[in-house]
Amino acid sequence: MAWHDVIEAEAVQARESPLESARFGCSVERLTVPTGSGSSLSAVREAVVRSAADVIVLRYPAECIGWYAQLTAPGRTAIFADSLVYWRLRAGAGRAPEASPELRATELTGTAAIEELVSDIFLAYGNHYLANPLFDAADVIAGYQDWALRSAAEGGCLALLDRRAAGTESPVLALATLEEDEARTEILLAGVVSARQGRGLYAHLLKAVEDRTLARGAGEVVISTQGHNTRVQRAWARYGFEPVGTVLTVHLVRSALLPGRER
Repeated sequence: MAWHDVIEAEAVQARESPLESARFGCSVERLTVPTGSGSSLSAVREAVVRSAADVIVLRYPAECIGWYAQLTAPGRTAIFADSLVYWRLRAGAGRAPEASPELRATELTGTAAIEELVSDIFLAYGNHYLANPLFDAADVIAGYQDWALRSAAEGGCLALLDRRAAGTESPVLALATLEEDEARTEILLAGVVSARQGRGLYAHLLKAVEDRTLARGAGEVVISTQGHNTRVQRAWARYGFEPVGTVLTVHLVRSALLPGRER
């Protein structure tokens, strides 16, 4: 979920999601309440009632604790789908590891390689889609692959390579997909290949992103993850990122579509 939509926007946003609708075989809409908007529950409920989507992926500030019990509209079932925690780093302030002569960062463009890397790195990642029985896990991974490929097509896929393995088939150690504007770099996906996790490579990946951000004159790096993913948040904190805000995720599903419900 884009930083601007959650942290900086000023009003409730309802947007159709044609890519998700095509992928999952049902109509999906994104309904987002920005953290500083001061939007009311009544505005959210009105948007829910107006929506014709089969699934509404609703995100709203975590401090609105009482909203969940009042979200279900006639004909819809609310499914809690964890939270998203947002962090930021002032570019240049990161506690980067010492540079390693064995590593180098480069843009990655190969479709097959990106798809394989995303499948390997994120196969076990417990994202919000998995809370919804209408969504198949294989389709979720395919969505992540498509997401990464779109970033690569825009020059925003950064890979960490092992210089020592330059002649082998798989020198890529880690992958980050990015969305960039003049002010910041947003890390969309970031991870280390499963065979090399737990060896300190993730910090080098963050350094590569920070270096790229500084080189183009932007001022900050931002990132988000599911609330349960405390391991990666500890890595962010060690590097120098600071938490900014948390939003809850709820899927509002047409009840007739759920298994065991009458159509």
